[in-house]
Amino acid sequence: MKAILKRTLLALLVILCLAYLVDYAQLRYRVWKNGQPYGTVTVQIVYVISEKSTPGTNKVEYSPAGAQDETCVNALFPHFGFKPCWYLSRHTERRITI
Repeated sequence: MKAILKRTLLALLVILCLAYLVDYAQLRYRVWKNGQPYGTVTVQIVYVISEKSTPGTNKVEYSPAGAQDETCVNALFPHFGFKPCWYLSRHTERRITI
């Protein structure tokens, strides 16, 4: 039973590593061919301010700070320090806690 579990986990790890390497190779190819490796997504910035005026209450104030375009990569995994566009398009609000 343990041997089957170990082999399954090893196979999943190998598949994940291969998927990452293929994704990276495709992205490098698109960078080399100028084939739109990067995209932009508009992200709404919101400041989260904890109010400390009343002890014992956990009041929070939200202050919108506007929109900002953020660069992303057209890939399955994050590369070159950028998030994937599919992920960023689903998370269009960035909260900054102050």
